[in-house]
Amino acid sequence: MPHSTKQASVGPSKDMAPLPTSFTPVFIRNQFFTTIPLPTKTIYPDGAGQCAIVTGSNTGLGFEASRQLLALGLSHLIMGVRSVERGREAAKRLQAANPRATIDVWEVDMESYPSIRAFARRCREQVSGRIDSAILNAGIMRLQRVTCASGHESTMQVNHWGTSLLTLLLIPIIKEKTNAAGSPPTKPPVITVVNSVMAHLCKFPNKAMRPLLPTFDDDALSPFDANDRYGVSKLMGQMFLLELCERVQPVNGNPVINMVDPGLTKGTNLARDLTGVIRFFAQGFFKAAGRPVARGSATYIDAVLAKGPESHGCFLMNNKIAPLAGHYYSDKSLSALVWAETLQEPEFADAEDIVRSVQL
Repeated sequence: MPHSTKQASVGPSKDMAPLPTSFTPVFIRNQFFTTIPLPTKTIYPDGAGQCAIVTGSNTGLGFEASRQLLALGLSHLIMGVRSVERGREAAKRLQAANPRATIDVWEVDMESYPSIRAFARRCREQVSGRIDSAILNAGIMRLQRVTCASGHESTMQVNHWGTSLLTLLLIPIIKEKTNAAGSPPTKPPVITVVNSVMAHLCKFPNKAMRPLLPTFDDDALSPFDANDRYGVSKLMGQMFLLELCERVQPVNGNPVINMVDPGLTKGTNLARDLTGVIRFFAQGFFKAAGRPVARGSATYIDAVLAKGPESHGCFLMNNKIAPLAGHYYSDKSLSALVWAETLQEPEFADAEDIVRSVQL
């Protein structure tokens, strides 16, 4: 039966107790004593015939998640990739998982606002049927400060600014295509944004500065720390999405929006910028403690195929709803601040109009 159109509130992540301050026991349990089940058609019987968007899908977790979706019977995969050439090479390998599926390879550079907008327009104009899910997996961890054409530090640009904009732009497109399909789907569409438990662990030394977001572009105000910056960029994403989910409910064709942590995973390109001794030790640590990429990607599949309105606005870890970052609980005004400052960015000028257009 179709899901009820009764307005759903943001899920229980925001009402949960934060993770313990000492994260080591949680990390050990997650990485060494938790096995994420691999997707099968028995577990996820509704994956066949669907259309999915996966960004960063030519390598690592995105590639494997795409392969798993195709193996479950996905009929249309839209690969959002920075390099179309590398994306097409990956698509040839992915096709083996489902030779009958349509695979489109479209450029999306999360460092470029024009590229993000162009990708969203393509989704609106060139996808003829419903979009059942979108996995926004593209992300980076820089070793040193790099400034993008937008003027933002690149880790923040990709993981917060670019991902937040694409999420926002996809909502009315997914709603429009869901409602145009005629009979309502048995399960609402889902946007899953890849997040990280590193958001729970970041030190965030500039937390009290106002305005906040501009400090990340100024080394004098927020000196670049590669480890902390990655976690903070994911934290900013959490806070933005939490406010977005309060305003946009998963009813009348609107998508469920949730966030997923794949866990520490080996075999990805997340730390591709690391060099020398740091790279050597990082690779050793990932090899010893990381999940196989197939297990990490399986968390994405669970987030889009098994989770429904109960996960709206939630952080998912080990296929379960989990707490948000501790910084949220210690300062409940943080999410409103991030939302307000993000909407001051010129590229988000139409954000409030988009939100109004999909509200009840």
